[in-house]
Amino acid sequence: MNETAVFDAVYEDSVRQPERFWSEAAAGIDWDTPPELTLDDSRAPFYRWFTGGKLNTCYNAVDRHVEGGRADQLALIYDSPVTDTVCTFTYQQLRDAVATFAGALATQGVGRGDRVIIYLPMVPEAVISMLACARIGAIHSVVFGGFAANELATRIDDATPKVVVSASCGIEPGRLVAYKPLLDDAIEQATHKPARCIILQRPELTAELTERDLAWDDAIAGVQPAECVPVEATDPLYILYTSGTTGQPKGVVRDNGGHAVALKWSMHNVYGVEPGEVFWAASDVGWVVGHSYIVYAPLLHGCTTVLYEGKPVGTPDAGAFWRVIAQHNVSTMFTAPTAFRAIRQQDPGGDHIARHDLSGFRTLFLAGERCDPETLRWAQQQLKVPVIDHWWQTETGWPIAANCLGIQQLPVVAGSPTRAVPGWDLHVLDDRGQELPPGETGALVVKLPMPPGSTPTLWNADERFRQTYLDTFPGYYQTADAGYIDHNGYVFVMARTDDIINVAGHRLSTGAMEEVLAEHPDVAECAVIGVADDLKGQVPVGLLVLKAGTDRPHDDITAEAVRLVRDRIGAVAAFKSAIVVGRLPKTRSGKILRGTMRKIADNDAYRTPAAIDDPEILNEISQALRGAGFAG
Repeated sequence: MNETAVFDAVYEDSVRQPERFWSEAAAGIDWDTPPELTLDDSRAPFYRWFTGGKLNTCYNAVDRHVEGGRADQLALIYDSPVTDTVCTFTYQQLRDAVATFAGALATQGVGRGDRVIIYLPMVPEAVISMLACARIGAIHSVVFGGFAANELATRIDDATPKVVVSASCGIEPGRLVAYKPLLDDAIEQATHKPARCIILQRPELTAELTERDLAWDDAIAGVQPAECVPVEATDPLYILYTSGTTGQPKGVVRDNGGHAVALKWSMHNVYGVEPGEVFWAASDVGWVVGHSYIVYAPLLHGCTTVLYEGKPVGTPDAGAFWRVIAQHNVSTMFTAPTAFRAIRQQDPGGDHIARHDLSGFRTLFLAGERCDPETLRWAQQQLKVPVIDHWWQTETGWPIAANCLGIQQLPVVAGSPTRAVPGWDLHVLDDRGQELPPGETGALVVKLPMPPGSTPTLWNADERFRQTYLDTFPGYYQTADAGYIDHNGYVFVMARTDDIINVAGHRLSTGAMEEVLAEHPDVAECAVIGVADDLKGQVPVGLLVLKAGTDRPHDDITAEAVRLVRDRIGAVAAFKSAIVVGRLPKTRSGKILRGTMRKIADNDAYRTPAAIDDPEILNEISQALRGAGFAG
């Protein structure tokens, strides 16, 4: 038998007989009513999975483990070095906390199909809030705590929540971030006004509450714990907004049935993790990784999940990862390559690793951006465990390509996230929609229907979903990534094909930043491009064309532009650099040639070990742009 035969057989079964394949996987979930149809193609290309089935995601993630003998097993470990706190929840304790807060939401009039926005830091109440919504059939939309008021306001208007759950503050190394003023500002900007805000008062900062607000402790006082409400498999579980423009946000919808089946299946088959083991996704619940692999997948599978508050990589503690892994006996970890580039920069010899007992650590998974071969090799050498790069997106909800350890571990090839995962019928097409031969770069697309767990549509925007993802290549989902598949079936993801850049594993829209920059009174025209960065993968750089007659110092204008983006979008944008240029390159029709600018700026000569904020580096890029004939 060859070294890929077992995997090949599973993969072929998944793409040739998807209904049978996923029907068998659905047996891993408890259903109140079994599905009538595994795959519903009655509204193709809007496919639905497990039509007619009824279930409750919270029951599958929590209650069934309590009833099945895991009541005293740890479900959640909260590790917060910024507050010097470690606390744990068993499955029974988590169930009780979730049922109580679900009762609090119900008391505020939240029911099946209603929306709740969750704007919380990395605290247990974030997980509890998400599961509480799922428990009563409400739809949660988690907004990353790093987003500014304007970004939160657009999501409030789009999701129209009955309730917003927030906190008095978030805590970062060395500073407090007051959430309540941001929330109040967002509600002031928004057209839709939520009926109630439930505020978690943290001891580090007490927020002043208004008539709309209710403290968390008061909200849960004396309420009747809520029971699980069965919902349709095709009912939405959550809305997760991608970093779209500052206009209409793009709300990725995740349904209950397909999501539970796919994520439960992925924990063993992709990550090789067994129930009872400790799994740590070092991300934030505001991103898709946090939704899928901090909260839902580990709990659906009966694992213990780690919720980490703080930045595990950075001065002065380059060993935070290893401390958490050793202290909590983490078997499998998932983070972004950015983190390991930072660790490698701070601790190239791996001295911090040697100080901790990592004997229980089995596998490191990396995702969120392309992992460069040098970082992969360094991690392999230092950790002496498999280091697995894998690739997926907010829209897909779980991995498209990976080394599926629970099926058959395949040889690792640096620069590749290995093979398409079972269920993902991945192809490479040229601009005309023709299949390209192995080794040739084109658009990476997925043949429809996509597997369970992927987004069936966008929130209240079927036509936008079709136009964005399905129209370019009829019969396929357009990933907007470019790459190739080699003769061995290994996938290589090379670049984005749209204006989304990848900053430290976070997909951010350059268009959103451009809209903000264009509001500066001295800016006539602008573009934002992603420039290669050794630490973050990419960082945004703004190119500003000033209005005629502007005679203010350029440094003042660029500093104001940086502040404007950080105020409107938030620190998550990592926007630190802007350059004044004479003009932007354009086509004859007036379209800005961002690709041309990227080719000039995305050059190894301008790679830096940290974010591009060095004036000399910026000057070099500016000179290169000027040499190309379009910078002033």
